[in-house]
Amino acid sequence: MNTEHAAYQIADELGGLELLNAHYHKQNFSRHTHEGYTVGVIETGAQRFYRTGGNHVAPKHSIILVNADEVHNGCSATEGGWSYRAMYPVPAQFAGIKSERAANSGAPYFPEPVVYDPELAELLRLTFTTLDTSDNRLLRESLVYSSLTQLMARHGKHRPSDNLTAIAKPALALVKSFIDDHPAADISLEELATLAGLSPYYLLKQFQRYYGLPPHAYQIQARVRLAKGKIKQGTRLLDVALDCGFHDQSHLNRHFKKTVGVTPGQVVFKFLCHFFKINQKEMIYDCTYI
Repeated sequence: MNTEHAAYQIADELGGLELLNAHYHKQNFSRHTHEGYTVGVIETGAQRFYRTGGNHVAPKHSIILVNADEVHNGCSATEGGWSYRAMYPVPAQFAGIKSERAANSGAPYFPEPVVYDPELAELLRLTFTTLDTSDNRLLRESLVYSSLTQLMARHGKHRPSDNLTAIAKPALALVKSFIDDHPAADISLEELATLAGLSPYYLLKQFQRYYGLPPHAYQIQARVRLAKGKIKQGTRLLDVALDCGFHDQSHLNRHFKKTVGVTPGQVVFKFLCHFFKINQKEMIYDCTYI
């Protein structure tokens, strides 16, 4: 019998670094983005995913790399599913690291979606295990710092320049900024086009080309990010759903799971455990479908 489980954690002393330890069988991530990078190691099976305009397969022991705000999805590439461990460092965490190679200092761009680097994969595994089992802050921080520094030095490059016209780029950025600032707003494509000073057709085409998602799909991602923040603040899930522009809690659950890989209830559970100092390892639970 194939089961699914996903353990979501947050390392508070590491700038709220998000971590995921998951085994999926039927999970099918829709196209989405994260505020942070995805840095993951495939432990069993293989994952198929879209990134950088194409589809890729990451087999066992390979490292998955997705840049911050880069559109991607994910599903199993094998009948038995796949398992992986991942962290999601935000650009500011990379920018605070100065690698030995000056060209790679700051927030990098990772051109390769899948890399084969056994030494780095082993270091990442050690980092994930330590974050899961050790309370030694010096050790935890040192391993994360070392992992990200080596990742930047070995696989980081300069982000390629875009070919948008001088007129289109600020107009699209204005639309993106509006959606980021008002994710729950009930706004039409025509209203966004008027805001940008573009035709609806041109806005739709160029927004998807530049950001990887059409405006309505990008709005869903912005709503999920807003929901995650409200959940961390302790807001009731029904209120979170309505405040963030979802029809109801079920609507929130569906999009949240397809984007984050865990349900809103699992995030709530994690924060309750943290607040009441409950040791999750001493509890038997399966809240994958909460």
